[in-house]
Amino acid sequence: MRLVFLGPPGGGKGTQAEILAEKRQLPAISTGQILREAAQSEILGPVVRRTIDEGNLVPDNLMIRIVEDRLRRPDCRRGFILDGFPRTVAQADELGRLLDRMGLKLDGVILLKVEEEQLVKRLAERRVCSRCGATYHLTSRPPERPGLCDRCGGALKQRDDDREEVVRERFRTYREKTLPLVDYYAARGLLHPIDGDQPIDQVARAIEEALAHLDGPSQAPDGHQGPSPREAAAGQG
Repeated sequence: MRLVFLGPPGGGKGTQAEILAEKRQLPAISTGQILREAAQSEILGPVVRRTIDEGNLVPDNLMIRIVEDRLRRPDCRRGFILDGFPRTVAQADELGRLLDRMGLKLDGVILLKVEEEQLVKRLAERRVCSRCGATYHLTSRPPERPGLCDRCGGALKQRDDDREEVVRERFRTYREKTLPLVDYYAARGLLHPIDGDQPIDQVARAIEEALAHLDGPSQAPDGHQGPSPREAAAGQG
């Protein structure tokens, strides 16, 4: 099974990708993960490190090379879950051409829709271990000892980009860049919107239910009164 996860920053797509990956025994591949790996490689490392150090986005032609290298590894033979890629229609086109060359196709695209106000509240309570990077949530996933990581005992802190003004700006950017991508995959019958404003276990169950119907119609029947894919991505409806 080959899947793409879409959703706003902090909307839970990384968590859900990991849950599904463990259950289905598939690799969950995040953009951050493969960029960190690429930065250490002998061939692409210098270019990737220079691009990141200069504060620039990795260009699409380089990004697709990094993705291709990861998808050609043996652990992806049974499938994979992409988290954070593609981010634009141009990248989606490149991914489609790459999969064509590999004789593969996407099975589905999971869209986690989260209301902006809920996202602001959720990220305000997120805490990250300053030592190992483990993530907690003061309400839904609190640490056993307040302020300390369960794994390593490191101090928990709030990320700078979890502040309200930063979250709202990231959400605005997400809407602008993701809406065309949502329409792109909806037009191909691949999109499966999921309500991300639920407890983690309920979201995971909803994703499993969507995947159980991948062989059936992906689009809602005529007369469906729910939000359109574009509204879903924008956190409307």
